[in-house]
Amino acid sequence: MSRMSAFLNGFGEIFASLASPLWNHPERMQKLSRFLMRCFAVMVCVGILVWLSQRPVFALRQVVIEPVAGETLKHINKPVVKQQVLETVQGNFFSVRLEDVKRGFESMPWVRHANVRRVWPNGLIVSIEEQKPFGTWGGADSHTLMNTHGELFAGRVSDVGDGIQLVDFSGPEDASKEVMRLYERANAWFKPWSAEVKSLTLSERYAWHVKLSNGMKVEFGRDEENSDKTLTEDRVARLFKYWPEVQEKWANRVDAIDLRYANGFAVHLASANLKKNEVDGKKSEQKQ
Repeated sequence: MSRMSAFLNGFGEIFASLASPLWNHPERMQKLSRFLMRCFAVMVCVGILVWLSQRPVFALRQVVIEPVAGETLKHINKPVVKQQVLETVQGNFFSVRLEDVKRGFESMPWVRHANVRRVWPNGLIVSIEEQKPFGTWGGADSHTLMNTHGELFAGRVSDVGDGIQLVDFSGPEDASKEVMRLYERANAWFKPWSAEVKSLTLSERYAWHVKLSNGMKVEFGRDEENSDKTLTEDRVARLFKYWPEVQEKWANRVDAIDLRYANGFAVHLASANLKKNEVDGKKSEQKQ
């Protein structure tokens, strides 16, 4: 009973304290007043900031476009791009979403990456990494180019300019980086011949062939793994091993090589060379 009585008395005191008017407790009044003043001050500050952020002085008026360090912009028209940005961007210095501006720039032709930052009080600086064209994709008349990273982008050969020799690539669109990897391997293989890859085609079955700068075509077939090396590497090594014998027998007459055989390779002789050699041979016999 004593415990129950103590509990009821304590509860009664709490209830009486809560039910009594607040003004009967000066210390509570002071705490409440301080809390309300703080809330009011915060609301005033927020209101001032919102009002200031909507002033015309913070409307975006300047967009500075610059290349990333050490590069130049060759294919991007700065005035046109600036106007497009100012017409489409939403918000002011405070409210503009930099990620949206970044995506807008990267959707433009010839822009690989863009980095956007604010400049007080009403400007943006956009650092652009421009696409570096390396080859065509799907033929010279295609509107798709490949950059030096093996990525495809919208562009035309006529936009590239003079002095840049593009490699002709083709294959499944989702395999552009694999095509670039094969190109780098093949280019390294035929460097001892002082030849470069001028075109590379990858089929839907991932069989591939290249055409070299000396006019020779090389068929590789599918690139399958074989222990720590690929079958293609084994077949290329076999080609180089026996190539001196091929040259000794058919010097400068081979215009195509087929490496798709398991235990050897085939060569195709240029018919024009054969006819020329036959004519020269007959002339020499007549002279004798």
